[in-house]
Amino acid sequence: MTSTTYLRGWKDTVRQGLVAAIALLLFVAGGRLSIAQELLQESSVEVVLEQDVMVTMRDGVRLATDVYRPAKSGEALKEPLPVILSRLPYNKDGQSTAARYYATHGYVFVAQDTRGRYKSEGIWHMLTDDGPDGVDCAAWIGKQPWSDGKIGMIGTSYYGGTQHAMALAGAAELQTVIPVDAMSNMGQQSLRNAGAFELRFWNWIFLNAGRGSRAAQDAGTAEVLSQMAGERFAYLDNLPTRRSMTPLKLAPEYEEWLVSAMEHGADDAFWAQNNIIDAPEKYKDIPVYLVSGWYDSWGGNTTANFMALSRTLKSPVYLIMGPWIHGQQSAYSHGQVDFGKQAAIADQWAWRQEWYDHWLKGIDNSVGKADPFKTRVRVFVMGTGDGSRDDQGRLRHGGSWRNEHEWPLARTLYTDFYLQADGGLSQAKPLAVESPTQFQFDPHDPVPTIGGNISSGDDILLQGAWNQKGGPHVWNFPQPLPISARNDVLVFQSEPLSEDLEVTGEIEVRLFASSSAVDTDFTAKLIDVYPPSTDWPGGFDLNIGDGIVRGRFRESLKKEVLMTPGEAYEFTIKLYPTSNVFKKGHRIRVDVSSSNFPRFDVNPNTGEPLNRQRLSNVATQTIYHDMNRPSRIVLPVIPATE
Repeated sequence: MTSTTYLRGWKDTVRQGLVAAIALLLFVAGGRLSIAQELLQESSVEVVLEQDVMVTMRDGVRLATDVYRPAKSGEALKEPLPVILSRLPYNKDGQSTAARYYATHGYVFVAQDTRGRYKSEGIWHMLTDDGPDGVDCAAWIGKQPWSDGKIGMIGTSYYGGTQHAMALAGAAELQTVIPVDAMSNMGQQSLRNAGAFELRFWNWIFLNAGRGSRAAQDAGTAEVLSQMAGERFAYLDNLPTRRSMTPLKLAPEYEEWLVSAMEHGADDAFWAQNNIIDAPEKYKDIPVYLVSGWYDSWGGNTTANFMALSRTLKSPVYLIMGPWIHGQQSAYSHGQVDFGKQAAIADQWAWRQEWYDHWLKGIDNSVGKADPFKTRVRVFVMGTGDGSRDDQGRLRHGGSWRNEHEWPLARTLYTDFYLQADGGLSQAKPLAVESPTQFQFDPHDPVPTIGGNISSGDDILLQGAWNQKGGPHVWNFPQPLPISARNDVLVFQSEPLSEDLEVTGEIEVRLFASSSAVDTDFTAKLIDVYPPSTDWPGGFDLNIGDGIVRGRFRESLKKEVLMTPGEAYEFTIKLYPTSNVFKKGHRIRVDVSSSNFPRFDVNPNTGEPLNRQRLSNVATQTIYHDMNRPSRIVLPVIPATE
């Protein structure tokens, strides 16, 4: 069914009067009258919406599509225009704000429910249909009289991933993309993370199986699935989720994907969709603007994609990394931390329009000339605030923007900070022949997640920057105890710094360790330790980045190799990238453990097939930090400038 709606837009008298006043003021002041003229022109632009157009894919499945077109006097403009396309699983009806903005700025906006979601036909699969479906959608757009054949894409998270899928599929009409916090490289980091499974996707399935799915079209089934989602905490306590053992069986495609994904640890054909790192040559050669945050769940893949695509494409590839959590580029604080108002991109539509205007309309504008387009890499360097408490009780960690020419930065000094037997962390290589530290890892009492690189967890996970301390805000660690007080967390920290130290880039922990188990996990977390102050009498232990490695994938992400109990191995734990100034008087800290729950699924230490375990063992973990096995974190230190 197709319906056409006339949207009045901005044509009211108050708006006209306001714009005219602005025009007069700008004219009197000798300002840029063109801005006011543009506003006057936009004020007469209306929007016509053609709703629920069913677009047929190559296999006959029809996808529900909305088309927003600029109009005047209730009639859509006749001239062909470039198109902004959003393909998403979260209900196309929610795209109206963005759609009306771009339709009143000289574009046609197309929003489409992806396969099997909301009003679209077919069966949902995690991104795997979005390459061919995107190609078919683009071909349909290209044939419409309102289209000039040029498409730019927009979207965040999953529908940042649909942009990558279309680019990898080589859609002929696709001219540029702006993937924000976008799904990619799912077998390496951010979904399966060095072999561990990120439980936010377990959470995503439990929530979305009952909303916008085929199963949810039946009211009774939707109610059962909603009740299941409401009991997520209880289901977390009863992992693993097995086939046909929960109400998730009522949404079979969601159950099948989730259980298969939790069983499939190797980075192989199962995770091939949107694997940009291993096959950047498949990506269409178009201008790409990659956007993410230091605390976003896709931050590591965003910088990895930039490195891969900038080496491969002839077209420009841009990167902007802010101090943001998932999808929050317009915010400047999260968790318990304030980064300063300058951290936010206040107008989410206008800066994208500047990019689209340049690449879709050929307008000579700020792209390549002024922020945020002056250089191809723009990073927010965190940590230059005064450390006081703001009026919302948040830590003023602060920071500022900086333009760069590449990523990683060419002037980086990769510096080893070694784990010491006495709990220290320093650039001095250990001298002792053997000095291990041991702890016990009990899968039934995992280390709780307190912030980090997490997309929305709907109360199951805390996103972003937090003091590493329990309390009522941490559902599985409600006691007001520092995480460092746990016996299963090994803390290694530096002496107070004698001068500021900037760390900007990719971070690895190279850990020598052994276990009594045939399979186990090792985790690492980088922390900026604030000293006690008037505002923070107990100091503030700020999480900067974290990572994990599953023992059976220590040699390669491509295959499983169980461990020999008691044998020492070198594990590489890839933390998320960052840019942070550890200020004078602060300490650099590395926490080592074997769990981070519910950020990652908990290893039962048994070596059973993934997600099929019935048993669990307490493992004795041994961390080595001697001259022959020097465990360390490799920090990308940026030299101080005059």
